Amino acid sequence: MRDRAQHASTTNRPTRHRRSRVVLAAAAASALLIGVPTAASAHGWWGGRGHQSPPTAPVSPTPTDDATPSDDASPTDEAAPTETPSADSAPIEESAPSDDATPGDDTAADDAAQADLISLAPDTSFVENFDLSAVTGLVSRLYPQAWQPYPDGTSGIYEPSKTVSVHDGVMDVQLGGAGTAGTFGSRAGAYDHVGGTFSVRAKATGGDGNGAAFMLWPSSDKWSDGEIDFPEGNFDQSPSAFHHSMTPGHEAERVQLGTGVSWRDWHTYTIDWDPGKSVTYKVDGKVIGTVTHDVPTTEHRFMFQTGNWGDSGNLLIDWVATTE
Repeated sequence: MRDRAQHASTTNRPTRHRRSRVVLAAAAASALLIGVPTAASAHGWWGGRGHQSPPTAPVSPTPTDDATPSDDASPTDEAAPTETPSADSAPIEESAPSDDATPGDDTAADDAAQADLISLAPDTSFVENFDLSAVTGLVSRLYPQAWQPYPDGTSGIYEPSKTVSVHDGVMDVQLGGAGTAGTFGSRAGAYDHVGGTFSVRAKATGGDGNGAAFMLWPSSDKWSDGEIDFPEGNFDQSPSAFHHSMTPGHEAERVQLGTGVSWRDWHTYTIDWDPGKSVTYKVDGKVIGTVTHDVPTTEHRFMFQTGNWGDSGNLLIDWVATTE
């Protein structure tokens, strides 16, 4: 459960990823990164498309084209989340996100990514750097400790085995025509996170009209156990954090924290979750807000979803790091 998969590096990897790999090696040496899975799943769709719940059973690590979810895994038609939080659900603390990395400046982006990994190293127990190339249909087989996709055909939206590949040091999620959803971490341990730090470095190219939602979703699949979404939003807009109510019947109510950044540039998005006390949201290491109400205390999993609509494009994930 805690054995970290060892991945060979690709020879044609860009400079940005070679630098990231060096930092990862240093982090592993200094923090004894021995691999822990993550948590997540489901979400209230961005763009008003309605709430889509995750499968209720753990997803097989082996993608199959004919996998059909059970009736229990069907999405529920939850109420659409409200767009504006109420006054009493305003974040406790806010500060503007940093703009250290200049769009198009690979050196600045490299430095920011290295700093993020170094700062996270003492607290992370699972890091996936996507060093081993994998064609579509083979990602979950080659990354059994890092990626648990939904079965193809789930909700009539998701086709992970046809949309997800790994190359040049990134997980590449194709956009347009089919959606993707899955959980980060191993099947044995990705669903039992109670608190911790959850970070992803990502960007998107194209995909206008589509979007993504990275989230912590309760492993109980009970919405009132708490939903934490970050980053989330349409790719042609700025992503936000969405912190949902845990009051039964009012789960669609949420606090929204804007990031002020673009999906088109590399950014690191981090959730610091202290069970029952607070959830702090960060972009590139800078706090954008802290919420101290509706803070989950039960097991969650960390995952993401993309839709099956909008223009073609690519969601690129450089690395994922989480704690237990």
